[in-house]
Amino acid sequence: MSVQFDNRSQRILRPVKPGFIAVTILVALVLNMLPWRNIAGIPDWVALALVFWCVREPRRIGIGLAWLLGIVMDAANSALFGQHALAYSALAFASIALSRRMLWFPLWPQAVHVLVLLLASQLLMLAVRLFTGAAFPGFLYFAGSVIAAALWPLVTIVLLIPQTLPDSMDENRPI
Repeated sequence: MSVQFDNRSQRILRPVKPGFIAVTILVALVLNMLPWRNIAGIPDWVALALVFWCVREPRRIGIGLAWLLGIVMDAANSALFGQHALAYSALAFASIALSRRMLWFPLWPQAVHVLVLLLASQLLMLAVRLFTGAAFPGFLYFAGSVIAAALWPLVTIVLLIPQTLPDSMDENRPI
């Protein structure tokens, strides 16, 4: 089964169901709240899901939802209130602004875009932390963004599978 990765594909995707978007965001929240959060190299799953849906569905997922998810992550991580909200809002804005451009590229160049977006989001969170007097966490702090960008093709394939139309038609499916 081939999946549409960019705008050059002839594959038609079904419209995404709002419930599927909600489930993926809830799964990302649960993954972020697991106790492995302080281990270097663990991606920010909420940020990755947010980038995916802002790129694929910019009219459904926006800055307001990103801000709300950030507030939830701030409360869950006992972080400075608004730190994740600011970073996720900026991430959503940049993802929506780049959404049309990103979809023209194959998956690996998209992953480079995602890497830049996630690094910028982490830099924003780091700037807020440093401004409030926290110590620099080290360069391994950015390993999660690199791993998340490397996972981008896999995440894209997995999240697009429910939207793909079957390769064959039968009497029960008109399309």
